[in-house]
Amino acid sequence: MLRLASAVALTIIAALPLSAQGTADQVTTFTLDNGLDVVVIEDHRAPAVTHMLWYRAGSADEPRGVSGVAHYLEHLMFQGTDTLAPKEFSRIVSEQGGSDNAFTSFDYTGYFQRVAADRLGLMMELEADRMKNLRLSPEIIDTERNVIIEERNQRVENDAAALFMEQRRAAQYIHHPYGTPIIGWRHEMDRLGLDEAQAWYDTHYEPNNAILVVAGDVTPDEVRVLAEQHYGPIPADPDIGPRERVAEPPHRAERRLMFDDPRVAQPYVIRTYLAPERDAGAQEQAAALTLLSEILGGGQTSVLSTKLQFEEQKAVYTGAFYDGVSYDDTTFGLIIVPAEGVTLEEAEAAVDETVAEFLENGVDPEQLERIKFQMRAQQIYARDNADALARRYGAALTSGLTVEDVQAWPDVLQAVTEEDILAAARMVFDRDKAVTGYLMQSQTDAPEATQ
Repeated sequence: MLRLASAVALTIIAALPLSAQGTADQVTTFTLDNGLDVVVIEDHRAPAVTHMLWYRAGSADEPRGVSGVAHYLEHLMFQGTDTLAPKEFSRIVSEQGGSDNAFTSFDYTGYFQRVAADRLGLMMELEADRMKNLRLSPEIIDTERNVIIEERNQRVENDAAALFMEQRRAAQYIHHPYGTPIIGWRHEMDRLGLDEAQAWYDTHYEPNNAILVVAGDVTPDEVRVLAEQHYGPIPADPDIGPRERVAEPPHRAERRLMFDDPRVAQPYVIRTYLAPERDAGAQEQAAALTLLSEILGGGQTSVLSTKLQFEEQKAVYTGAFYDGVSYDDTTFGLIIVPAEGVTLEEAEAAVDETVAEFLENGVDPEQLERIKFQMRAQQIYARDNADALARRYGAALTSGLTVEDVQAWPDVLQAVTEEDILAAARMVFDRDKAVTGYLMQSQTDAPEATQ
């Protein structure tokens, strides 16, 4: 069956259009005089465009004591400017037949609109307006703070798995701000106000701290003219400098976390290891870790799934995960949801035994080739989604990578060898850099849901 799957994957790749296999994304980059970096991704198959503005400022850039302010300001950015009333931004986009939204991560904050291509200029006008003319009032500040607190109540406080994840991240990062939740610690969110939001906006929302990504039915010349017209007049901030974050100290001991909650329906074991991120010009180790995660836990034919779910039937789910798009060190994770009658201790031991066998036996060459074929196909088909392409470039550039790194990534993945994967595995599986967590069901009464 494995040989058949490999043959089918090869047939799929061979059937793809040659132009799709051999052509890189049609990407053009330039920088305005005020420091705004611009990325244009051409795709003329539909008369639509994605306009995304990314700021090199995420929750990991927040000062101590004001966790959640990056996400808080993301909400406040929809609450009006000198010329727009609260919520009018989104109303205008909707009236143009488009959609808009925003997102905050550890390393960036992004705002996007999806509209007809001939509405691009209007989107730039709106986004440039709130880059410099946001107006915050005490009434809006209080209302929106209540909104983000309610969001935390729904997504974290009332979800045992989310609380567990929050505690695990705090244990994983001893000193680095990746250990602080993006949405913020509740006791600090309660104190967020006008001064904190305004200071964050004034410090980070500048053209020379932003990346404009436009993907769709446009040309670089069209985008340049519109960008210079709308964003160009905004002056650069000379105080914007390189990001300064505290460094994570050496990890010298494994950390273990036992989290019990009566709301837990399915106990599981998860272990995360501190792992290197993708570095500009040096993505080889991250590529090996990416393939390692697929080999160990990337589906029903993965190493963990084959042995623990199907052969030994000790698990109902297994997985491995790694995301190298990160400004600083990220994590590599393993997870197992034990089958009925299997304890969490037995499940953890089974994962450790399976990983040890993998390191001893090495990589199945057919499995490696099959995964590489699948990755190549996914990368080719992903070019059909302008939104996904814009996100790929925006996330990479705000995390310290370059356009060249993004375009080289598929070939870097294809060049990974068995030796590279095993070396990466032996490097990352360091228990002194690991947090092992048990999510368990307690027998006490369930806490009342947070209102």
